[in-house]
Amino acid sequence: MARSDELRLIARVARMYHLDEMTQSEIARRISVSQAGISRLLKRAREEGLVRITVDAPSGTYPELEERLARRYGLTEIVVAECSEDREEQILSRIGEAAAQYLEATLQPGEIIGISSWSESLLRMVDNLDPSRRVQAARVVQILGGMGNPGVQRHATALTTRLARLTGAEPMLLATQGVAGSVEAREVLVAEPYVASTLAEFDRLTMALVGIGGVEPSKLLADSGNVFTGAELQELVALDAVGEFCLHFFDRFGRPIRSPIEGRVIGITLDQLRAIPRVVAVAGGARKQDALLGLLRGGLIDVLVTDQFTAQRLDAAPGPGETS
Repeated sequence: MARSDELRLIARVARMYHLDEMTQSEIARRISVSQAGISRLLKRAREEGLVRITVDAPSGTYPELEERLARRYGLTEIVVAECSEDREEQILSRIGEAAAQYLEATLQPGEIIGISSWSESLLRMVDNLDPSRRVQAARVVQILGGMGNPGVQRHATALTTRLARLTGAEPMLLATQGVAGSVEAREVLVAEPYVASTLAEFDRLTMALVGIGGVEPSKLLADSGNVFTGAELQELVALDAVGEFCLHFFDRFGRPIRSPIEGRVIGITLDQLRAIPRVVAVAGGARKQDALLGLLRGGLIDVLVTDQFTAQRLDAAPGPGETS
């Protein structure tokens, strides 16, 4: 077949498929070419430049930035929310909305969801969930101890119980402190039957929703009473800690910080988190920058929901293998 005749056939098939909206099987019957042959001709149409496919991103979305960051940090998904101001309250509002939309779009029937306590961003996510959604989870499990100051303890309980109600799931609370007074006290607390039954559920989780913190506790965590002493925080800084999730501290490369503090936390372990098929972090803002970078460099999460300003800073920062 002459080159011009070949291109004419390719162009004809491309017009029938893209402009006339015929299926490949319909085209195959029309011009007496196998369906596999039609598929090859459509591929050739792109290779020859006869067909150019473009996707115009809607205003307020950042697909190229999301794809670039996902490849760079080995994430399965990143959601970048448009935000009008690089200000913490505005960022919390927008990433809460984006995280709610992501959860509604990806939640599978029968999921067992773990959710961490003391996260303002996760509270905003739950606030934005649509109560009319019909996809039902099996259980929502609190993965970090939530007992503490009675004035703020309801936040931790609300995260679990409200998310369970909105997803038609059974709530499982972790009714104990997030941080025990000593390693020995922790051993006593985790042996309580009600606590032990919730801890046993951690190995069955299909998804975890987590917030990210710096070394200095957030106001919500500080008010809860589940915090470390000044001396303990200084020890973490001396060990180069930059952040925490589920009260597990890590350095700027995402390496876990091993200290006596670790033995007092009542909640999900790092090994259990790594075994969960999907770990979703919801965080943003300049205050979380170092913590997020460490988390991403260490490959500790699968999905990140953040804001455009934070995403741009992450894009500009050295990635895995590029740090000095």
